[in-house]
Amino acid sequence: MYTPNHPRALLGVALLALSAGARAEDETMTVVGKRSQHEEVATATRTNTPAKLVPQAIDSVKASELTAFGQPTLSEALTGIPGVNASGDTRFDSVNIRGFSASNDFYLDGFRDDMQYTRDLGNIERVEVLKGPAAVLYGRGSTGGIINRVSKKPQKGQESSVTALVGSFDTRRVAADLNAEAGERVQLRLNLAQEDKDSFRNDVTSKRTLLAPSANWEISDKLNWLVQYERNAHDRTPDRGIPGVNGRPADVPREYVYSDTRRDFIDDVAQSTRSRLSWDLNDQWQLRQQLGYSTLDSQFDNTYVTSVKGDQVTRARWQQDLKANSLISNTEAEGQLQTGPVEHRLLIGFEQNWQERTPKLYQNASPIPAGNLYDPGSLPTYDGAMKLSSDANHKVRGYGLYLQDQLSLGDWHLVGGLRRDDFTVTSRRHDLNKEETLSVTSLSPRLGLVWNPLEDHAFYTSYSKTFTPVGGELIGITPGDKNNSLDPQNTRLYEGGVKSDWLDGRLATTLSLYRLEMYNKRSKDPLDPTKVTLTGLQRTDGIELSARAQLTDELYLRGGIAIQDAEQVKADADLQGKRPMNVSRQNGQLFAGYENGQHGWFGETGVTAVGDRFADNANTTTFPGYARFDARAGYRWQQWEAQLSAENLTDHDYFVSATSASQILPGTPRQLNLSAAYRF
Repeated sequence: MYTPNHPRALLGVALLALSAGARAEDETMTVVGKRSQHEEVATATRTNTPAKLVPQAIDSVKASELTAFGQPTLSEALTGIPGVNASGDTRFDSVNIRGFSASNDFYLDGFRDDMQYTRDLGNIERVEVLKGPAAVLYGRGSTGGIINRVSKKPQKGQESSVTALVGSFDTRRVAADLNAEAGERVQLRLNLAQEDKDSFRNDVTSKRTLLAPSANWEISDKLNWLVQYERNAHDRTPDRGIPGVNGRPADVPREYVYSDTRRDFIDDVAQSTRSRLSWDLNDQWQLRQQLGYSTLDSQFDNTYVTSVKGDQVTRARWQQDLKANSLISNTEAEGQLQTGPVEHRLLIGFEQNWQERTPKLYQNASPIPAGNLYDPGSLPTYDGAMKLSSDANHKVRGYGLYLQDQLSLGDWHLVGGLRRDDFTVTSRRHDLNKEETLSVTSLSPRLGLVWNPLEDHAFYTSYSKTFTPVGGELIGITPGDKNNSLDPQNTRLYEGGVKSDWLDGRLATTLSLYRLEMYNKRSKDPLDPTKVTLTGLQRTDGIELSARAQLTDELYLRGGIAIQDAEQVKADADLQGKRPMNVSRQNGQLFAGYENGQHGWFGETGVTAVGDRFADNANTTTFPGYARFDARAGYRWQQWEAQLSAENLTDHDYFVSATSASQILPGTPRQLNLSAAYRF
């Protein structure tokens, strides 16, 4: 059952977000040295920079806020961030940022993490969402922005904790965050988690484990070595939701599942090993060497709906055996110098990356008979032969050289950067006995200006650009395809805004206006549909407001809102003028909280609101907007903490995302969770 949009709820978010915010424990120093709720961030510049000096919108959210009411997927956890929409399902994390897909723009501690799996947040300190192109520092992609997860790191004096959670749908999670010091110069940290849960969706289950040890060694006063490892194993039932009928989600109970749950599965093991050496050459310069190696071993068997005619659904069955690995080396030097009255912070870096993806795909050899939409339990099972669809090996080699300069002169702050990328992709289809290699070179600039004429207000404007080469998204090409030789797609961002402190630093706001456009998007040639040309234009114009406030010692607010107009301005005839799928015109959130110091009662409640979206790029199927209310309350005493939380407090029917018009994912009904933590 679908429900209408909630414009009043969205309007309420817009009005109240003017005073929204976060906790005082996140205080940092602004450029003028006074108290502020603007945090110091690293994702935007790869240097520790006050957010007020970043000429681009960036949202930094603690992982504890994202998981405050449960253990959502990363895609679902980010839906309240202005300009971010969920676009995935149980198979892998996927979001849109400012109207463009960011499914391949996930990062972990600054390392590209674009493999397709679901990420656990148990080892994450915070998530930073940088809006707009970031190619000058990170290379290809980042059309709408990037999502960088900042992991927990060993620190001196860090406390340990053990947490247990039980909740609706037989949810059980046990986690530990253990910290120790092996001498004066070595700090150790270990994060563990085990989670088992069912679902409100029939026969959909999930089991995951997390193992994440790390060590920090202060080799000398000038040399530091951080080593981290993470293993994320996730066994689950694939669930793509319910089909659309007559332009709307089918009017069926939200627990109906259209996969073959007696057999369907996804088994993922994702691993990441990261090393960071930091050498202070002197008081002004630091040399860093970062090395990361990640792997994904994934198998799935998935039966899902491909089309609906009347009350009959047609399904397909696919199997995949996938192995992927990635090796990244990044060497950079950061230093400060002065030319006359101008202060410079320079960043020079050289990145090398190697990626390999080996998918082997099978599909049903004969058609699966159609079945009754309104009785998914009776849908026919396919146990027939599976035929090989693709047996491929894709390799990517990339090299990037970049230079960034952050200049300061009085009230003026300039950020300029330029990157050159060399990108090569080689794909071999073993089943076709074909192989092809493509290479491209691209320059990516960024220029931003911040003017801080008043102590509390920093005005900014910026321009940045990125590129998306053929074979550079979900890596790989089809050897022999006549469109392989196309130039990269390019995206540019024009953005301006103001970042402000109010109420003596107790309230921080960021207001941004932007135009983001892919101006040479791939489109079909109207005279020859088999030919692709770079004549398309996709554009998003938008305004965003985010804020965080510590109103009193006990009361805080956090929230924001985005209004965006995303359109395929020039596209194929069936897409012309349409809005991209999974992109709402409005989204936002507002949460208010109470916390009485380190002991006693605490609580938080708020709303996440998302406008109407389309389940397909042709805009044939709409799924409605929603407003979801969450709440939690708890008590701390001595070394203990207990909390009761409720997600979707009003038990509202809503839809999270879609991967096609036949696959629309319902949101979770009211879900209660009880957790207890012991800190030592």
